[in-house]
Amino acid sequence: MAYISFQPNDHFNTKLYSGTGSSNALTGVGFQPDWVWIKCRTDGQNHALYDAVRGVQKKISSSSSAAEATATTELSAFGSDGFTVLTDGQVNASGQTYASWNWKLGTTSGITTNGSTTITPVAYSFNATTGMSAIKCTGTGAAGLFPHGLGVAPKIVISKRLNDTNSWFVQTDLISSWTASNYLVLNTTAAVGSNTGIINATDATNVSLAGADDWVNKSGDSYIHYCFAEKKGFSKFGTYTGNGNVSGPMIYTGFSPAAVFAKKHSGTGDWILWDNKRGGYNETIKRVYPNDPAVEESSVNQGVDFLSNGFKLRGTSSNAWNSGNDKYIYLAFAAEPLVASNGTPATAR
Repeated sequence: MAYISFQPNDHFNTKLYSGTGSSNALTGVGFQPDWVWIKCRTDGQNHALYDAVRGVQKKISSSSSAAEATATTELSAFGSDGFTVLTDGQVNASGQTYASWNWKLGTTSGITTNGSTTITPVAYSFNATTGMSAIKCTGTGAAGLFPHGLGVAPKIVISKRLNDTNSWFVQTDLISSWTASNYLVLNTTAAVGSNTGIINATDATNVSLAGADDWVNKSGDSYIHYCFAEKKGFSKFGTYTGNGNVSGPMIYTGFSPAAVFAKKHSGTGDWILWDNKRGGYNETIKRVYPNDPAVEESSVNQGVDFLSNGFKLRGTSSNAWNSGNDKYIYLAFAAEPLVASNGTPATAR
């Protein structure tokens, strides 16, 4: 069983809300979020991502390659139990409904470095307990290492160039070794690509950038790097093979999921995001696509079951999540581990 000494929903939680068209201080997240990801469910608006490292009102979008924008009518504050949104349709139009996915990071000083660290972050926030960090760096145009703060080697690094148009870069050793430089792109449906000399290693202290590639390290440019290390009972990152059946594969995570991201890497296909707040009980059919501004979709036998110890794919979509013999990557975050510090066992929905 997966035992942890904290409650997952103290560090990650999905918050649903209805737009008001006027300033709206939302509560009920359960903690002060340091990274907020918002998607309008009922209108074709881009995904809007904000974090405390880059600063409030600084927006980037997972469904766009656009540079960071100063958004004065969108998210205006991170609160002790949520966040405040203003009037923009991406986050708070009257008559629309929204989902937000919220992570707690929090530690903003004392990041561990060593004699190999050569790139000093401009700003950062990390949560070694749950294995997540956001690191803002200025590109050096040369090979170097920046610290991630997690204490163990990250399995996934998601990077975005902030001051200029550039696609999102996703690299992980789940697909191949770091040195192979195989990568995915968060804002497109593209299959796995390869471009040597981007991120070529991670260890317990640093992420290694191989050179001057525009994706992650052009001299003088600004970047945000979201780093994820797997933590038993809170997060699970892995791969699976689709079977092309309505009854798809069951993926063991060791917890009941709060949210699951998935992406085909053996061919083209959307990124997909399910959570445990939209759609009630199994089968969870409500989904959005992080690479696409499209409205939320839902259809029977085109979803996922959230179980007490993992998730089970439903449906035969050739594009998104369960086509026969195709390979997929997933990121899952916990609602409840099999047994947590409160002694309560997880249950299926």
